[in-house]
Amino acid sequence: MPTTRRARSTAAPGDAQAGSPRVLKKYPNRRLYDTRTSGYITLADVKQMVMRGEPFEVRDARSGDDLTRSILLQIILEEETGGMPIFSTDMLSQLIRFYGHAMQGMMGAYLEKNLQTFVEMQRRLVPGAAAAIDPQAFMPEGWAQMLTGQSPLVQGLFTGYLDQSRALLEQMQQQMARQAEAMMPVRGGPTR
Repeated sequence: MPTTRRARSTAAPGDAQAGSPRVLKKYPNRRLYDTRTSGYITLADVKQMVMRGEPFEVRDARSGDDLTRSILLQIILEEETGGMPIFSTDMLSQLIRFYGHAMQGMMGAYLEKNLQTFVEMQRRLVPGAAAAIDPQAFMPEGWAQMLTGQSPLVQGLFTGYLDQSRALLEQMQQQMARQAEAMMPVRGGPTR
């Protein structure tokens, strides 16, 4: 039986490889092959790449199709089934209802922008050096401790986050109104 080698980055910061996304090939036997390290890796290894912010793409070994989203969804599924899930049953049901709906594209953009805003808020609250030293700083317990202090800084950041979220929602509503207007022009309106 072949052995699985754990991936170790061999690219130095100045290497040409360091700037390009790491390519992982997925074989029919469900195994992932890291072309940079010439070895098989696991979903746990891919999760670590995500956690480090390392750019990568997953390609089907036969067709070359991009499977990156599929692999990321597998990692999310594993995380959701163990430990403390992020998505409630109701939230997942709501997300499913948006598929095939006219709002699907706008909802994806809305969620993505909100997540980016939340991450930016987190960066402001937790200085980079402290986060690098203390991995607990990004854990739910760390957030809960910090937020119970209700410092003016925290309150200001949440107010900004809520304002941005409200603005995004208003933007979506305006876009929907414009789309509805374009699809169903008002008849019998004022004539010139």
